[in-house]
Amino acid sequence: MKGKPPKSEKGRASVAPYSIRKLEAALLERYSEDEVVVPHDDYIEEFIKEDTEIIGVYTMDPLGLGPLTMSYAVLFGDISKPWVRVEFESLIRRINRAREGKKAKLVVGGPGVWEFTILPEVLDELNIDLAFQGEADDIICDLFEDISEDTIGRGYFGGYQSFDDRFKRVWVAHEKFITRNFSGKQYPNLEDIPLIRNPAIKGLSEVMRGCGIGCDFCEVTLRPLRYYSVEMVMKEVEVNSRAGYTNAWLHSDEIFAYKHGPHFTPNEEALLELFRSVTKVKGIKTTNPTHGRISIPAAYPDLIRKLSEVMRAGPNHWIGVQVGLETGSDRLALKHMPNKTLPLRIGPDGSWQEIVTEGVRNMNKYYWRPAFTVQVGQMEETDEDNWETVALINRLSNMEVEGRPSEFTVTPMQNMPLGRIKSKDYSPEMLTQAQLAVYYASYRHLMKMAQRDAMKDSKGNIVKRTAIASILNVGAWALLYFIERICKKKGLDIEKVKRYGLEGEKVYVYAR
Repeated sequence: MKGKPPKSEKGRASVAPYSIRKLEAALLERYSEDEVVVPHDDYIEEFIKEDTEIIGVYTMDPLGLGPLTMSYAVLFGDISKPWVRVEFESLIRRINRAREGKKAKLVVGGPGVWEFTILPEVLDELNIDLAFQGEADDIICDLFEDISEDTIGRGYFGGYQSFDDRFKRVWVAHEKFITRNFSGKQYPNLEDIPLIRNPAIKGLSEVMRGCGIGCDFCEVTLRPLRYYSVEMVMKEVEVNSRAGYTNAWLHSDEIFAYKHGPHFTPNEEALLELFRSVTKVKGIKTTNPTHGRISIPAAYPDLIRKLSEVMRAGPNHWIGVQVGLETGSDRLALKHMPNKTLPLRIGPDGSWQEIVTEGVRNMNKYYWRPAFTVQVGQMEETDEDNWETVALINRLSNMEVEGRPSEFTVTPMQNMPLGRIKSKDYSPEMLTQAQLAVYYASYRHLMKMAQRDAMKDSKGNIVKRTAIASILNVGAWALLYFIERICKKKGLDIEKVKRYGLEGEKVYVYAR
């Protein structure tokens, strides 16, 4: 299924974000299909009527304060409204025009709600009645009824959750926010999470919630682990398959933690059963996970081989998975994410860079392509830490696997103090030369990948493939050129970045 999602017969969305489908399923356990609507974007206004009680809007990055958006804002020194915020505000204004003079209340939720805790005044500016924070599968029916009847003080906390300097949860009272009461259950149990009834965008299906790895910069790690049964996953995959999806995206925050053993050793039997079962669903041709850590491919290459066979990976079907690389520094890895290497340990089982390199080698060997993210601006970070990240990127970029060039992407993320976000005190000047070196090394590798893979990985006839490849190549070159200008203005030695970490190694030459 490609392009903009098609309209259904009655103006409802034929496919929708997975989180919305979850809440829809929860509401349908109490209400009829006539009372619960997920509208197509073109028909929003038609469903906001005199008897509409609640309008819920799911958010991911409503104000453009998410890590990737902020990374570009810092790099380019752009404090204007990012496009994601422009789009969000446009949607909210549409809804407000449609509900003017009616009783419907507007509630925003989803992982992006934390951004309103930084800029709560925006809720008033956009005439949003409430922002709900947290998982709501098990309470959404009661919550919406209480909001509609103005009885929301019952059983909820009037405010939001945040974190102090030690990454401990704190509660802040605020009349525009509502979350689960701090003295009660914070998350739904597995049996309280409904299965989707209608298809999700991209054929996404959840297999677990939570992570448990314990990185001190990630809120997901504070959520309890809950594993879907294979039968639950298959039922959701079937819903998406009936809508025409042939690939099943299996979502988790850490796929290798699915029903894991002691010290986060992978449960090979459970993982293989999960993926084998999904590939047996009628209509499903391929499947792949969304997120996973690099230490498992490093330590268990045979597991990756077996999973690749199940997922039918090969030269023409690479398995893409997002991996939090975060840093090339042993020191930062041990300080902020010591469990990310489990069951391997930095020191006895090699350096962080050696573990990552072995993981990439084993992933590439069996046709997995990791999409890495790295951070700059971590707490207690030094220039040396960032140069270690540059060295790791260069070494991986220069590596060959089974006679093939290594395959991975890497995207730098800015670790941004919340106070600085609120003050909008950011520009390229706040980036050190070492931090800019990480940006440059990352996007230099991206251009290398575009030059090498854009043509063979694009789809369609030769004319379409050539056009797509040309656009990707020009875009990657333009981005790198722009970043290079910023780096040179800052006094960064570009040639040093290109060579760093490759002393004594054969260097494979490519453009720029």
